[in-house]
Amino acid sequence: MRFYPLEKLINLHDNYTREFKIDHLRLLLMQRRGQLYLCEARCPHRDHPLHAATIEDGVLQCPLHHYSFSLADGRLLRAGEEPCRGLRVYAPVYEGNEVGVVLDDEG
Repeated sequence: MRFYPLEKLINLHDNYTREFKIDHLRLLLMQRRGQLYLCEARCPHRDHPLHAATIEDGVLQCPLHHYSFSLADGRLLRAGEEPCRGLRVYAPVYEGNEVGVVLDDEG
C-alpha cells in the first residue's frame, strides 16, 4: 500500500474539481458543500469524463446519459439504456497538510 498525495488542503474549496493521473488510473477529486469526494474520473457506462457531473446529497450524476451513482459506495442508483458496473470510489486520506489516496502497488 502506498500514499499518493493529490492536493494541499489549503487549495480545497466548494466546487473544487480536479482530475489526477496515477499510472493508468484517473481519479477525480471534488468538494461540494464541505464534503470531499474521490472517484474514478470517467463514467463506467460509456467512459464519459465526469468533471462536469452534478453532485447532490452524495449522488453523482453523469452529464452524458444521467446515470447516477452513490459516492458513499459507488453503487449504481439509476441506469438508462443499459446497466453498467458501479463507480469506483476511494477514501480520501489526510496526511499532514495534503489529501491523497492510498492504493496497492498495482493501483
